[in-house]
Amino acid sequence: MNISSHVLPEADFARYHTFGWGPADALPTGDPRLDKDPFFQDHVLGAVERGLAARGLTAASSGTPDLLIHYHASVSQRLDVNRLDREHGYCFDDDCRVRVVEVETATLVLDLVDARTNRLVWRGWARNNFLDTLDNSDRLERDINAAVGGMLARYPAGPAAPVRPQPAQTGGE
Repeated sequence: MNISSHVLPEADFARYHTFGWGPADALPTGDPRLDKDPFFQDHVLGAVERGLAARGLTAASSGTPDLLIHYHASVSQRLDVNRLDREHGYCFDDDCRVRVVEVETATLVLDLVDARTNRLVWRGWARNNFLDTLDNSDRLERDINAAVGGMLARYPAGPAAPVRPQPAQTGGE
């Protein structure tokens, strides 16, 4: 999975404490299977909310949140040529021919917008091959959690995860 992010350099992330969802993205994903799948949307929303909570942000219960969240998912087809694999001795079969393979690629983009200024302050994105993911809800959930978790690990403020006190260790030999 390819994961990256962009931060608005002058943004003061210490002042963001709450979040809320911005208007839904009206753009289709490029795959009707995903557009009609409420499981996908529920898991994205849940993963983002859990990830932001782990980074120290809370969902706004009233009023204007500090950050508005938007996400967009897309699925596209791309061609993968295994020529480099062949040159390095990795082959798909005995004759080791160069092959062109059509691959479904999914991209998830997560935007955090300063609700006061309406400026994008942080964007994360993850791209991964999408082979057979839609047919397996457990794999879809794992991929969503990995994508969102990887993106939010790059969020510039807050702890990486909630700190839990460790039980005292007793020694004995």
